[in-house]
Amino acid sequence: MFEFLDVLKNQAFMQNAVVIGLLASVACGVVGTYVVVRRIVFISGGISHTVLGGMGIAYYYGYDPIHGAVVSALIAALIIGFVTLRFHQHEDTIIGALWAVGMAVGILFIYKTPGYNVDLMSYLFGNILMVERESVRLLVCLDAIIIILVLLFYKRFLAVCFDEEYSRLQGVGVVGTYLLLLCLIAMTVVILIQVVGIILVIALLTLPAATARHYARSLGQMMIMASLLGAVFTTSGLIVSYGPNLPAGATIIVIAGLAYILATAIKGFALRFRGRNE
Repeated sequence: MFEFLDVLKNQAFMQNAVVIGLLASVACGVVGTYVVVRRIVFISGGISHTVLGGMGIAYYYGYDPIHGAVVSALIAALIIGFVTLRFHQHEDTIIGALWAVGMAVGILFIYKTPGYNVDLMSYLFGNILMVERESVRLLVCLDAIIIILVLLFYKRFLAVCFDEEYSRLQGVGVVGTYLLLLCLIAMTVVILIQVVGIILVIALLTLPAATARHYARSLGQMMIMASLLGAVFTTSGLIVSYGPNLPAGATIIVIAGLAYILATAIKGFALRFRGRNE
């Protein structure tokens, strides 16, 4: 612990890692709440894996892979959202197709890039310790966009998540609202790629929010609790992984998973105990 604090005090890479973990936790806490409540984990998984295709294409043509990730994530969100709303029986097919084809295209383009020197594993599993200061500014901007949009459309998102048919009757633009929500998820996926990578992105989107759901009494409270839990998971993951030199991203997810299991068990025992007393 003291060794970690000493490194944190003197090394910029560790300072960047902690800051990025905190910024990602805000995005995960807010958007992940909608993912859990709306039960669209599979959709967010399809978006996250499609991102690799955009990253591979951007890298092949000499652009920043993150720019390709943003474009491909938004396109995937719009395609999945449209198919989900219009053709419910085919949503699993389009998600699976985008999932597989996106990753395959990304691998092909990265493999064929002249002077290939990028570790594909870093995109799949992430490396929070290698993120540069430029990415911090990008994450701040994306966080700001997410928070502003959620504040502006909070009631619309709430209505679409809990009662889609009632929302239509009340004149809420369900299609536009749902597509906007998926675009928020897509941007959050881009944020998390640099933190835990594509493979683990779903876990950080869902585990803090799922843990918070056991104890939160409102959607807003769930967002705040999920953000705080995400901050605890990312920071503690960095601390635990530093000494034994473990992969930081994987350690963060293991801690988040254990916390979710523990919270679920405690909630279950509490409900059983309360039922016996009543």
